[in-house]
Amino acid sequence: MTRLPAISAALFGIVLAAWQTGFAAGPAEGMPCELPSIGKIAPRAASQIKSSSWSVGGETLDRDFAVFANYKQYLGPLGAKGLRVQTGWAKTEREPGQYQWQWLDEVVDGALAQGVRPWLELSYGNPIYSGGGGTGLGGGLPTSPDALAAWDRWARALVQRYRDRVNEWEIWNEPDIGKNNKPEDYASLYIRTAEIIRAEQPQGKIYALGLAGNMKFAEQFLDAMKQHGKVELIDAITIHGYPANPDDISLTNNMRKLAAKYSPRIEVRQGETGAPSTSNTFGALRNRPWTELTQAKWNLRRMLAHRAADVPFNLFTLMELAYRNGDKVTMNTKGLLKSNPDQTVAYPKPAYFAAQHVFAIFDDSWQRLANAPFKTDTDRKLALTIYQQGETGPRLIAYWLNGDPPSEKNTATAIQLTLPTITFEEPVLVDLLSGRVYQIPKEKITRSERGISISQLPIYDAPLVLGERSALPIEAE
Repeated sequence: MTRLPAISAALFGIVLAAWQTGFAAGPAEGMPCELPSIGKIAPRAASQIKSSSWSVGGETLDRDFAVFANYKQYLGPLGAKGLRVQTGWAKTEREPGQYQWQWLDEVVDGALAQGVRPWLELSYGNPIYSGGGGTGLGGGLPTSPDALAAWDRWARALVQRYRDRVNEWEIWNEPDIGKNNKPEDYASLYIRTAEIIRAEQPQGKIYALGLAGNMKFAEQFLDAMKQHGKVELIDAITIHGYPANPDDISLTNNMRKLAAKYSPRIEVRQGETGAPSTSNTFGALRNRPWTELTQAKWNLRRMLAHRAADVPFNLFTLMELAYRNGDKVTMNTKGLLKSNPDQTVAYPKPAYFAAQHVFAIFDDSWQRLANAPFKTDTDRKLALTIYQQGETGPRLIAYWLNGDPPSEKNTATAIQLTLPTITFEEPVLVDLLSGRVYQIPKEKITRSERGISISQLPIYDAPLVLGERSALPIEAE
């Protein structure tokens, strides 16, 4: 039976606010499709989802590049179960020994109240101490004895304050891009910090590196950890990455191979990645043309390429970020929410709704079904992954053209898809970009004893999902 969850009050507020400000909040149009539409994917708030490996970015609040109070109402309705937060030593300890936690309390408690679990990153340095390190991206690590002792005190106080609400901790952000940061120095900082976390919360998960992409730095860090006999302090390595083609997960694969040389228990997680919606943006991918449409398509493919590799994923980022350098402000437009000049939300972009469709469907109840055969009649490069719900439950298939970066056009072609060992009772097609759900006419379906073949099935350069109608959260459009 198709589920029809009621729209949440929070989501209604989002749509109403966008309408009142003159913006047509809603998903992108998606591909042209001649199949009959039967509805759309119903959003599922984080509080409605038992568990998933999806997270969304709440970064740079430590430097006031975004304001949590201005966008928190969009967090729960999005459906991500995690929120990455930088804890901001310099923002919290402005006078030696005096900790101002109010701003971080608001973020942690505000996320948890919506069913979203924060994971906290310990960074950056603090200028009130000589040798205290840099206070932002690419800054140096704390180095002086006084600064390191103060770091230890702050780290311990942080874990003690939030250990009843948080059990995931990341140590520093992209140390590999700091010009003066040496892998051995980062390993020393990591060890002293991780040992504090372990002492205060023995079951907590500790993540290393937040790697921008320097694999040599990562290898030298792991060598140093091994030499110190402290590899067991690493529960996971987080990596970042912004390739032109979102299906390129070579950094993930390379890191998995490297980590396995040191310990089979080290997990690799995608800690930060996402596309901008304009070319005049701060940071990665700024030299390519972007629109809100190509942002949404890039993010969708990036998310599902990692899901197909069983990699936990954090989408960067929920809110557009205002990077300040004196009086100059440069926007990082990777946010799912468009920012007004005063850092309030103008409207949710198509990328917000696209991510919402993924989070509504792909919770932890779906597991990748390895080695299931399929065949298509196209010679174009495509991605296709089959998932199953539980041991014997329904299946769904995510697929798209992945040979090139996403285009500004949503032109679909047709393929024939044959699944010799999988069948569906009532298959439907979901366009994750638009959220629309389409019925597959019976005349396009050929059934065999154990399988199914579907003709004239649309495909384009954004993900589509073929699934059992009864297994998907569908509502009337």
